[in-house]
Amino acid sequence: MTTERWQPNRSEPANPWPVPSFATAVWRGLKGQCPGCGKGKVFKGFLRVVAACETCGAPLGLARADDAPPYFTILIVGHIIVPLMFAVERAHMPPLWVMSAIFLPLTLILSIGLLRPIKGGTVGMMLNLNMLKSDPSAT
Repeated sequence: MTTERWQPNRSEPANPWPVPSFATAVWRGLKGQCPGCGKGKVFKGFLRVVAACETCGAPLGLARADDAPPYFTILIVGHIIVPLMFAVERAHMPPLWVMSAIFLPLTLILSIGLLRPIKGGTVGMMLNLNMLKSDPSAT
């Protein structure tokens, strides 16, 4: 009779979808591709994430990015716009309406243009780090 005691299996279960390196997953997400396989699409609308990749079956819809993409977008756009505003103000001292006419549309264009890639990159990061919500109906 053996004296070995039963031990639970503590190894991580293998994901049925491919999990690339962190940088690859984020880069694919930034490009709007499936972070797992790089062939499927992340979005089915402007910002709506598909439930699962049609190619590899990665559950992209379970990656709840929530407030991270807008936060990162504001952080990046702010670091671009504010130094430009200070540089233009210091160099040329234009009237307020000129500053508004230049920097309000520029801020809007940068924000809308960066929001989708940043959300894709966030979904890629979450898929790589296995930060997937297990029950989509739970709050």
